[in-house]
Amino acid sequence: MYNGKIVVYTSGTFDMFHSNHLKMIKYARGLGDTLIVGVSTDELVCSYKRPPIIPFEERLAIVESLKYPDIVIPQRSLDHTEVVKKLNIDAFVVGDDWVGKYDYLKDLGVSVFYFPYGDGVSSSSIKKDIVQKYESLKGKIDHQPNPSIK
Repeated sequence: MYNGKIVVYTSGTFDMFHSNHLKMIKYARGLGDTLIVGVSTDELVCSYKRPPIIPFEERLAIVESLKYPDIVIPQRSLDHTEVVKKLNIDAFVVGDDWVGKYDYLKDLGVSVFYFPYGDGVSSSSIKKDIVQKYESLKGKIDHQPNPSIK
């Protein structure tokens, strides 16, 4: 808490920004007075999964353009201990694909919320769909030989 205000932090890669990202950020906004959103740097993302499709600076700009965050910052570590201490975080929100991973923040007095993405859109499902559509399209290309040029 800072100046009597509840400070909420949420973070993510936010690659190929989609409606579930927006829902989680909107949910986080509703939990407090000040919302800080961390956007994972490309280096951080590459440390635990494939590189993002959208570069860091563009993902940061997308999240900054939303009406819900008060502050948008780079996220350089999956350990949020320092961020919680430095920014007086009261509540932490992350997708439920990380269930249990951030329970250690509770020992620092932080309420941890695992936002249920549920079925539907995800960056991974979007990428998979693009690849499948490309492969399907590639198989339908007209394979006519190029005409001879004399």
